Amino acid sequence: MIIRNLSLNRNFFINLICKASNLNLLNQTHAQIILNCLHNDLITVTKLTQKLSDLGAISNARLLFSTISKPDLFLFNVLIRAFSRNNSPSSAISLYTHLLKNTTLKPDNFTFAFAISASSSLLSKQIGCLIHAHSILDGFEFDLFVGSSLTDFYLKFLQVQAARKVFDRIPDPDTVSWNTMISGLVRNCCFSESVEVFNDMVLRGTQFDSTTLAAVLPAAAELQELRLGMKIQCLAMKSGFHSHAYVLTGLISLYSKCGEIANAKFLFGQIVRPDMISWNAMISGYSCNGEIESAVSVFRELLISGEKVTPSTIVGLVPVFSPFGHLCLTRSVHGISIKSGIDSNSSVSTAITTVYSRLNEIESARQIFDEAPDKSLASWNAMISGYAQNGLTEMAISLFRQMQMLEVRPNPVTITSILSACAQLGALTLGKWVHDLIVRENFETNIYVSTALMDMYAKCGSIVEAQRLFDSMPEKNVVSWNAMISGYGLHGHGHEALSLFSEMLHAGVTPTGVTFLSVLYACSHAGLVSKGDVIFRSMVYDHGVEPRAEHYACMVDLLGRAGQLENALDFIKRMPVEPGPAEWGALLGACMIHKDKNLARVASDRLFALDPENVGYYVLLSNIYSADRNYPAAAVVRQVAKKRKLAKIPGCTLIEVGETLHVFTAGDRSHSQATAIYEMLEKLTGKMREAGFQTETDMALHDVEEEEKEQMVKVHSEKLAIAFGLINSEPGTELRIIKNLRVCLDCHNATKFISKITERVIVVRDANRFHHFKDGVCSCGDYW
Repeated sequence: MIIRNLSLNRNFFINLICKASNLNLLNQTHAQIILNCLHNDLITVTKLTQKLSDLGAISNARLLFSTISKPDLFLFNVLIRAFSRNNSPSSAISLYTHLLKNTTLKPDNFTFAFAISASSSLLSKQIGCLIHAHSILDGFEFDLFVGSSLTDFYLKFLQVQAARKVFDRIPDPDTVSWNTMISGLVRNCCFSESVEVFNDMVLRGTQFDSTTLAAVLPAAAELQELRLGMKIQCLAMKSGFHSHAYVLTGLISLYSKCGEIANAKFLFGQIVRPDMISWNAMISGYSCNGEIESAVSVFRELLISGEKVTPSTIVGLVPVFSPFGHLCLTRSVHGISIKSGIDSNSSVSTAITTVYSRLNEIESARQIFDEAPDKSLASWNAMISGYAQNGLTEMAISLFRQMQMLEVRPNPVTITSILSACAQLGALTLGKWVHDLIVRENFETNIYVSTALMDMYAKCGSIVEAQRLFDSMPEKNVVSWNAMISGYGLHGHGHEALSLFSEMLHAGVTPTGVTFLSVLYACSHAGLVSKGDVIFRSMVYDHGVEPRAEHYACMVDLLGRAGQLENALDFIKRMPVEPGPAEWGALLGACMIHKDKNLARVASDRLFALDPENVGYYVLLSNIYSADRNYPAAAVVRQVAKKRKLAKIPGCTLIEVGETLHVFTAGDRSHSQATAIYEMLEKLTGKMREAGFQTETDMALHDVEEEEKEQMVKVHSEKLAIAFGLINSEPGTELRIIKNLRVCLDCHNATKFISKITERVIVVRDANRFHHFKDGVCSCGDYW
């Protein structure tokens, strides 16, 4: 009878607990439980603990737990889960540890799943890995519930391979497990892999739900795979999920990102009562398609409907995809975010930082970044890539180092941005360090990272390492092929570039305009005129790629470098579009190489009219006159530039020794080792003269004595950098330098002699290409 009454009372109070809608009612129920002597009943206390956590009263739940002398495993599990769900992961792990050390209870699959879920919110993944090991030792390696939690845990820590291994060990994954894997891969930007997992799920016959479809649609959208997205839409229709708001919202994003904005608008109209996510998707859809006015119009409708602006609304409204010409709108949106009190939101500040960076408002971008109270990984990425895109590579690298010091773990986006900065700056040592980081973080399989890494090695002079990486890539997209072809061109390996282009076509990869530009560039720097002509015709007639200004300029450069200046001029005249600075500039550069002052005058006249503020054209024409020893004409050109207040870009050379970058300018004596550098330069000059070197002074100023001309070219920045490198490196070590302008004839000849007398390999990257000097010979064959 006592047991029966206890059961009746317990059921009564459990029913009251379930119905309690606020903490006040729950406290009253708790008081009655105590009065009815049920405060030590495990079942009742467990239910009460669970309800307290549901209402967010986690401290009350903890206190209640402490009153039970012998809690069972179920109560432990309830409180571990409660801590995890109430943003108290450390407390959850502490309770799990207490269970192991201070009780005789053995954790079950729920204990491990809840503890692993809690560890996902901690900064370090070590605790989660330790709990994973515990679960294996206790025989739960293949448990569905534990496996699903572990999959989510590893994906949150960007450990895609580890997550995949855990997931593949689950004998029969349920829908939740598949959804976890699919959505996690999307979060990690592994869009192709996400689609593959979804295909496996469907082929296995596992029942998918609307959450599955909503999870995979962003992958199709990011890949811009419209046909795939339409197949998913058909599945949604057949399974009855098409009318679900979040499926429709996913389809809106898909059609928007695939440029089908009319279809996106139609689907938006199918939603009877759009929620904020749907409104935001439509605003973002218009914005990413450059229809800024429509985006603003939908935003106004949103405000009229009475909905409150959210961070996602602002992110969608900011013209990230088409910022140019929209600085005023960006500032207005920034102002709205401040008034709405959401400017400190990480996604909002990141989006605005990104747009300011793209508009070259880099100081405004940095101010927003610095003022953000909670800097997410995305905000770090935005600022680093902003610096890299604006050519502020040293700032990008400095910020990346700061990020590392603060132990903010990078993702593939961070890595690609910093590799781009390394490539621009030629910082090979840092690039190699980033390569080690990629290996440690298991990012090697990410196609964007591997492509950026290969591109970095090519642009830092290690074309062999770039080729090795390219050959080892399990998957290559068109960007990967383009980067390798471009790398070959940069190093003057025209035949290798053509061979790789042929291989690309045989692999079924469709070439883009960038592909053809890379191939034409390679032909130009290897003197392959006939091959380049065939490629250009193939681009137009076989592949239907419309030539742009840079393609025409590359053809002019190809003909001009080969000395076919009249053919180059004829090509310009036969162009179906009006030639611009790119084409005439290429012709003027060719005139410089071949010292054709008459054609140079024709090209320069056009350039002065088209681009009068570009000082480079004045410098080229002046140098052409100087090379022809027509010093009065050269002086006139320089005077015109001076009157227009056009300043020449100062030449500078960078060399990396150890992990430090050293920059030199012509005649530079500011370096701490200046005395030793100039002594080394004198020593080299003497040995070079003995070997037959003669100074080239044609480009020097005409109004100074010949001896002074020789002294001027002797202290060019690249010579100073090479001397410094010889002093500060071991004998036989390869030297690498980067010049911001085209290397001059005298420095080119001098470097050939230096490479021979010092028995060093010297790699020089100038504004046009790479030069590999060895045993007195340059890889360019004196054709640059």
